[in-house]
Amino acid sequence: MTLSHQSVCVYCGARSGNRPAYAQAARDTGLMLARKGWRLVYGAGDVGLMGQVARAAQGAGGRTFGVIPTHLLDLEVGKRDLSTFVVTETMHERKKVMFMNADAIVVLPGGGGSLDEFFEVLTWRQLDLHRKLIVVLNVEGYWDPLLALLDRVVEEGFADASLKSFVTVASDVAELERILTGALAYPASPAVATRSTR
Repeated sequence: MTLSHQSVCVYCGARSGNRPAYAQAARDTGLMLARKGWRLVYGAGDVGLMGQVARAAQGAGGRTFGVIPTHLLDLEVGKRDLSTFVVTETMHERKKVMFMNADAIVVLPGGGGSLDEFFEVLTWRQLDLHRKLIVVLNVEGYWDPLLALLDRVVEEGFADASLKSFVTVASDVAELERILTGALAYPASPAVATRSTR
């Protein structure tokens, strides 16, 4: 494992989804982060893809930083054996702490919560509140409709074409590793988002 002080925030489902490839991608991501020496920052759950990525990172000796709000401690089975385990009062606090403690963002398959997290950091990037890399791991085309929606938003005049340039797409974990390696070699601007856009 390469020594690194950098961290990668992973947004992903509290469920495992219907395809084995989703869980495999989560495990492979956790293993890759540990091997590269990058700390995993995530939602601190021990269920679904969240649990898969965290357990894989831990099993490979990786550092883990989890953040969970009090009302989800039982539902998402708060994983208290992480390197760092943070409990917040609200979802907004959770997202802010995760974002502030990461150098890059990765979006694995997930549901409404993952979409909420993705669109928040994308909006902050659009407003130039941060310069952090946002990578969508498009496992078996799961995010194709999301990427098509971004195209539609631009085509219909609700955003500049630059919106799409703020999102990098990886088709598999090997490509994700290459993208992160290139980006984390040159740390992002220290500018950070400090408020919600809603």
